[in-house]
Amino acid sequence: MQADRCGGKLFVLTLVNVVAIVSSFDCTSASTIRHHELFVEIDPARHTLIARDRITIERSPDHQPIRLALAPTLTVDRLAIREGRQAEQAVREIPFETERVASPHPIQNIIIASDDLMSGTASLVVSFHGTIEDPPKEPRHLRFVTPSETSGHIGPEGIYLSSESQWYPDLPESLSSYDLQVALPEPWTAVTQSRVASRGPCPIDRCREDGWSLTAWNHIGPTEALTLVANTFVTKTRNWNARSGQSIELATYLFEEDAHLADEYLDATARYLEEYIRLLGPYPFDTFGVVENFFASGLGMPSFTLLGSGSIKRRYIQPYALGHEIVHSWIGNSVLNHADRGNWVEGLTTYLSNYYWNEISGDASKARDQRRQFIQAYNLQVREDRDYPIAQFVLKHDERDNAIGYQKAAMVFHLLRQEVGDELFWSSIRRLIARYQGRYAEWSDLERVFTETSGRDLRWFFAQWIDRTGAPVPTVRRAVVHQIGVEARDSYRLTVDLEQTDRTFIAPIQLGVDMASGESRLISGRLPDEHPIEAEALPSRPMRVTIDPNWQLMRRVPRKDMPPVLNHYVTDIRRSVIVPSSGQTTAPGVFRELAARLEAQDAAKPETERAVISFPTGSFQLPPEGSVLILGNADSWQDIQAATAGSCGNRALFRKDGFTVGGKSFEGAGASVLVSCHRHDRPGSVVSLFYGMSVQAVQRVSRLLFFYGWNSYVVFQDGIPAVRGEWTDSGNHTEVTVEGSKVER
Repeated sequence: MQADRCGGKLFVLTLVNVVAIVSSFDCTSASTIRHHELFVEIDPARHTLIARDRITIERSPDHQPIRLALAPTLTVDRLAIREGRQAEQAVREIPFETERVASPHPIQNIIIASDDLMSGTASLVVSFHGTIEDPPKEPRHLRFVTPSETSGHIGPEGIYLSSESQWYPDLPESLSSYDLQVALPEPWTAVTQSRVASRGPCPIDRCREDGWSLTAWNHIGPTEALTLVANTFVTKTRNWNARSGQSIELATYLFEEDAHLADEYLDATARYLEEYIRLLGPYPFDTFGVVENFFASGLGMPSFTLLGSGSIKRRYIQPYALGHEIVHSWIGNSVLNHADRGNWVEGLTTYLSNYYWNEISGDASKARDQRRQFIQAYNLQVREDRDYPIAQFVLKHDERDNAIGYQKAAMVFHLLRQEVGDELFWSSIRRLIARYQGRYAEWSDLERVFTETSGRDLRWFFAQWIDRTGAPVPTVRRAVVHQIGVEARDSYRLTVDLEQTDRTFIAPIQLGVDMASGESRLISGRLPDEHPIEAEALPSRPMRVTIDPNWQLMRRVPRKDMPPVLNHYVTDIRRSVIVPSSGQTTAPGVFRELAARLEAQDAAKPETERAVISFPTGSFQLPPEGSVLILGNADSWQDIQAATAGSCGNRALFRKDGFTVGGKSFEGAGASVLVSCHRHDRPGSVVSLFYGMSVQAVQRVSRLLFFYGWNSYVVFQDGIPAVRGEWTDSGNHTEVTVEGSKVER
């Protein structure tokens, strides 16, 4: 996940979701900053910084005033221009005005009149000081993990300064290089977007107090913006050489209590870099660091990732986590993206990390399941009347944006790979990275690169999948079988006619054929096709046909035909929460707290869209409409078993000393389960149950319960997922009919 800036926008990306906070730079100026030579003295105890920035600015010939954006809590003490040749430069103070802008977030513009600067290149020196104190706020969302929200903070708990903090003077759209020096009290350590050039005691003429250190970085960038973080880290570095011969410094900056995890993160970083260098080309930077943050976050910056302490402790090294951040080194932090002109970066990064790592690892089952999650997320989170084209995706504010800009877009890259073939797909990706390194690329640039590499006109593909809404809705109109041959040499020919019930899409499609012998076979075709799809010489009689059994096609799927998951409950129009108790004991407090959080989450919604929460004593009935979430434990096992039996059958059985899921029994105080089943009486709705054998077992899972919303069942042992899977049977198949036979001798 990536932190990016265009016009002051910061993309704040997390474990599974994103919030974005947008500032209001004026993007009309044609002047640009080429270089910053920046010295910053930061005092965490006082929340303050004192800085001087020598700026090399390239003036536009339009004689418009320069508007340098700076945080409104910072005060400019002096603004001067250096004039003359390098060896004979004179410093002349120039006047300036300040302009406060309140919407959508407060900033100030430092305005320099055009008469004070000549066209061409100028060197400005800006001295400023002030506070940056916006303590991180707790995440607002329950159903997905989001970062704490802050525009930037200097404090004893940590330092976080990003482009959104506006902690140094800047112009929008500038791709600047940086030389940076940071003074901090010992034992603080600063991290930014390059390898450290030097670190030592701060000279007395540079720092106002003794016992401070001075760290320098040279030749950072060019980059869109500079992020600086600092804390009292335990640092570990490793000089690592890829098989390609490239040398990269790997580093961890962890809090003392987590320092023992350093080698685990360094090893994982090396694994990801090795594979992605092979796939994408040389790593664009000279270092990569894993940095522990003092608030919840999952941010990818050029040359490092900033992960919240909770994530670090949970070993955030999965492909969708650390792998995703590392891929952003190429996609988003090297090849840049004007997100407000169409954000393609997140879809491609999600495809390369969350999905493709499973192919790299040879795990076909996980790859299939990830494709299912992409498709299921789009179908559950994006109602047809709230859909929008991928080309319009800018930022992720909610699950709908995530489903379109990340998951649907990732599947579109999968379809593009199928369309042009593996060799041309990866050649195009490498050409894109090589051509646009350090430059902005848009959807039209991707189309141009793939068209050039493949030698094909792909306008139809990008028009169909990027520029318009929706996805195909293929159905089987007719499936018939003909018997061929006699007696022991019998074989069968299957003919399948497909149709699309919505707009016509062009795409490859697979059909699964289940035969009487128990064997299965895949047959391939293409949408749309006037001719039926045929399979010759099948060894056993075909019994049923399933559309896209391996989830290779981005398509619309009815809710009832997808594996039941907790997110069926989340996205249902009508929802109920039931917290039962036996009558002898009350429902555990952890369940009541979870119900209260759900109620608070719904408070801003219209009353008709809020979940109905009840606390029945003894037996209870499911509500007549919608999806249901039951929160219960072994004290109410009989009532829970009776309420769920009609929908779950033998898939999930509950008893006083444990439970059985998918034919396997689990017992013990540390066991808990989240299970979902389609309601047998309400197609498209589900019964979901969170059931625990002890308060402790439930407490370990409850806060992140909705993070596990994409499996039909997840069994936890001591709060850690032990078994998970999906119920696979659904109505997404068509029975094959016999329509005569033909005997060939």
